[in-house]
Amino acid sequence: MTAKVSIIMGSTSDLPVMEKAAALLNEFEIPFEIHALSAHRTPKEVEQFARNAENRGVEVIIAAAGMAAHLPGVIASMTTLPVIGVPINSSLSGIDALLSIVQMPPGIPVATVGINAAQNAAILAVQMLAKSDNSLKIKLKEYKENLKEKIVEANNQLAEVKYRFKKN
Repeated sequence: MTAKVSIIMGSTSDLPVMEKAAALLNEFEIPFEIHALSAHRTPKEVEQFARNAENRGVEVIIAAAGMAAHLPGVIASMTTLPVIGVPINSSLSGIDALLSIVQMPPGIPVATVGINAAQNAAILAVQMLAKSDNSLKIKLKEYKENLKEKIVEANNQLAEVKYRFKKN
């Protein structure tokens, strides 16, 4: 079984954030791989990865980076696969990484999620894959329905919270 999604991070220090993407892909039973590659420290390896990912069966790339955050854009410049960027909060509250990832030049898009939002990146990857996989589409609908149920349950619990001036 080959990986359909590749999770790439600039350093293993990003793993605590990116584990959320891995856990969600695992929950959906989507084969994935995880690599540490640096646009600045291992540029040749990044190029080799990006140029060969599609031939290896990868369909979506999730790339995380902090600070200058060039990794998602560099990968996107070398492949036609969709790249989802995850800005990592490593300095300036992650705003530097967010702006670096979202401000790509014309022709080199990187879908960008919120700072440290690896789970949303994985959900976006699942949504992309579900376009051509009906069983995955069903799992995704169930997942979204469960999100709704969690909020309904939370609201029911809040109804039980009592304050003197609370009116609901």
